Amino acid sequence: MSRDIVAAKRYAKALYEIAARDGQTLEIENELKALVSSFSNESEVGHFLSSPKISVEEKWTVISRAIEGKLSKPVISLTKLLIERGRVELLPELLVGYIKISGDAQGVANATVYSTYALNDEEQKQVAAEFGSLVNKKIRVENVIDKSLLGGMKVRIGDTLYDGSLAGKLERLEKSFRRQAL
Repeated sequence: MSRDIVAAKRYAKALYEIAARDGQTLEIENELKALVSSFSNESEVGHFLSSPKISVEEKWTVISRAIEGKLSKPVISLTKLLIERGRVELLPELLVGYIKISGDAQGVANATVYSTYALNDEEQKQVAAEFGSLVNKKIRVENVIDKSLLGGMKVRIGDTLYDGSLAGKLERLEKSFRRQAL
């Protein structure tokens, strides 16, 4: 595991402890998502923050004006710390760690559901219920449209992929035929 991932997990754990103490776990998660989106390397803010020509003080002055009053004190403090230490690039991994820690503490897991079309609310609830009973957690569904699927869906929860796609079923059928032929 790289040192950056370890550092991001430490920041995530510390932030989660503060958020849980203050009863702001979901709010802080949403604020982190907004920061990650705003600070991405493709954005102007990302280019600004990664520029070695701009001093840390200048970076913080500009960013603090932009986020003051819009984000909670713990997220503002974390942002300042990351800017001062030149570690803003840890934010995406920090968000992943925060979501995992928060989900584990609350018995919630995130499921990425790949399907050929956008699932409606009822279908998302059905997927959440079925996979929730499978993993013994409450499931939050994120639907990703994948036109390369022929049909069915794939569901990723953590490191586990449940492949119910047509291509996956055909592949498993082919493997079973090969085993029988031997």
